[in-house]
Amino acid sequence: QVQLVESGGGLVQAGGSLRLSCAASGTMFSGRNMGWYRQAPGKQRESVATITWRGTVNYADSVKGRFAISRVNAMNTMNTLYLQMNSLNAEDTAVYYCNTWPPLDVWGQGTRVTVSS
Repeated sequence: QVQLVESGGGLVQAGGSLRLSCAASGTMFSGRNMGWYRQAPGKQRESVATITWRGTVNYADSVKGRFAISRVNAMNTMNTLYLQMNSLNAEDTAVYYCNTWPPLDVWGQGTRVTVSS
C-alpha cells in the first residue's frame, strides 16, 4: 500500500529555517527518484527539489542555495525524505508534499509552511 506522510511545517519568520520530513512506504520509495513539491495559494503545484536513488540532487531556481534535499534509504518498510529549508521568505509559503519524481497520482496530506514577513 502506498503511503506518504509529510511533517515539519509550521509558522516561521522570514529568514528562519524549517526541516520537513516525509515517511514513505518502502515499496514506493525503494529504487525510485523522489521529490518535494509545493502548492502556494492560487497557484499550481510545482517541483521544488528532487533526488535520485543514487543521491543526485536538483533544485528549482527559486530555492537554490537555500534548500537541501536528502534521503535515508532503509532496507525495511519505511524510508525518509527530508527538506532542509533556510533563509525562508514569504514566497516559500505553501503546502509542501513529497512524492516520487516524476510524481505518482497519489499524494499525502502535505505539510503547511507559512512564512511571515
